[in-house]
Amino acid sequence: MIVKSSDADRYAANPPKALVAALVFGPDSGLVRERAETLMKTVVDDINDAFRVADLDSDGLSSDPARLSDETAAISMLGGRRVVRVRSAGNALAKLFDSFLEEPKGDALVVVEGGDLAKGTGLRKVFEEAENAAAIACYPDTARDLFDVVRNALKAEGLSIAPEALEDAVGRLGSDRGVTRRELEKLALYCHGRKQVTLEDVRAVMGDEAEARVEEAIDAAGNGDLPRLDLALERLWIAGTSPVAVVRQSLSHFQRVLLANVETKRGETIDGAIRKLRPPVHFSRVTSFKNQAQRWNEAKLGDALDLLLDTEALCKTTAVPAEAACGKALFSVAAMAKAR
Repeated sequence: MIVKSSDADRYAANPPKALVAALVFGPDSGLVRERAETLMKTVVDDINDAFRVADLDSDGLSSDPARLSDETAAISMLGGRRVVRVRSAGNALAKLFDSFLEEPKGDALVVVEGGDLAKGTGLRKVFEEAENAAAIACYPDTARDLFDVVRNALKAEGLSIAPEALEDAVGRLGSDRGVTRRELEKLALYCHGRKQVTLEDVRAVMGDEAEARVEEAIDAAGNGDLPRLDLALERLWIAGTSPVAVVRQSLSHFQRVLLANVETKRGETIDGAIRKLRPPVHFSRVTSFKNQAQRWNEAKLGDALDLLLDTEALCKTTAVPAEAACGKALFSVAAMAKAR
């Protein structure tokens, strides 16, 4: 059966007793792991208990398919239902699970962790069509999801969070649930003994001042703001920021501008195109990003990306002053933006 995304967390925390196996898959590996372990904990208290948890991988099952039935039929030495965890599963295991789900052995719960599997094919199709199994997709958190994740994680630690701090935290998270959890754990530890998380706390723990300075330079270049770019670059070089890092981050930024640009050509609104980007654009940069997506066209973005790629190679050449090469490239990009 297919578990809807909106029901995924509830289902993982309280699966039906008749469930034989669950496939947890998707591009968000941190969320895949989190939901898989939530499922496991409905059967065993300690997921590291070697007597009640069998930990298998895709390669091991491919070379020894009989082991799946052997492990599910095994009886725990100390009693209680067992769990069979299968990591890194792919479509190569589709036939094995198709056969297993028709005649499952034992009463163990099988929890299978997969990657970003295509819809309607292979392993995903097997679990979606089986009545005694479930397919649970794990996609990166939306902004709406993240508000709840942040609030709930901090509430569990006895903390509330100020509205502006919540907005800022959400803007910094979202690419991977595992990363999000680790960042929130650091934030809760930093605020231990207090009642509320402030904006200053979020910026102290989750903020990256060097990254913010680089973003300022990139936004200045993307908007054709030459004086602001000049000042931002001066600050970067005084701080000892790596020119290669600046160029690489610039490449990533303009690739995201290109993605937004392409989405608008397909009929998406500019706001909708920006919301689709992962990791999300920080709320403090949305206006600037929107202006750039509207200012640049696909051809000019291609030219800018080619220039930045050449500059990265140039910065790695010993005889070339990297700061000068990086600065020249960003001023050239700013000139393209200004001459729209």
